[in-house]
Amino acid sequence: MASQEIEALAQSLARLPGLGPRSARRAVLWLVKRRETALAQLVAALAEVQARLVECDICGNVDTQDPCGVCADPRRDPRALCVVEDVADLWALDRSRLFTGRYHVLGGRLSALDGVGPEDLSIGSLIGRVEQGGIDEVVLAMNATLEGQTTAHYIAERLEAFPVRITQLAHGLPVGGELDYLDEGTLAQALRARRPVA
Repeated sequence: MASQEIEALAQSLARLPGLGPRSARRAVLWLVKRRETALAQLVAALAEVQARLVECDICGNVDTQDPCGVCADPRRDPRALCVVEDVADLWALDRSRLFTGRYHVLGGRLSALDGVGPEDLSIGSLIGRVEQGGIDEVVLAMNATLEGQTTAHYIAERLEAFPVRITQLAHGLPVGGELDYLDEGTLAQALRARRPVA
């Protein structure tokens, strides 16, 4: 039987995505066994992030500086802007190192069922960034869900008045995917987006 403090730590870790109660207990035991090294480093890193964490005023990314490292990077192409739903999407796209422009985090997606409207997202600041000029392309990198596509459509309509090229991420067959294992929606999208064989 663990003390209340150790159990509280396990319960806190169990709330993290991908960790259930059993995984959280194993992580706590691992940390307890290495309390002089790993636990101390984890506590110090968490305290440092908690003290310095800020939201970027330009794009909505989270970082320990404002503007964030992405917005402050002079090597980024300021003419290309990729719009994402959440910070996790920004980080996933940026890990690929394929997009060299800047980002804009909406903070969610439109959802009538959840009561999330355009005023609840950072769509106004997105329009403001485009309005300032200097952006040639806006890439709508919404998730391939009904709400994500609704959000992309709404933003595309709002940006029609500006001289920017509006593009969207391709949807369809994943690399290495087998047709037999794909859902009907993915297959339908892949068929609609088919292209000539070069």
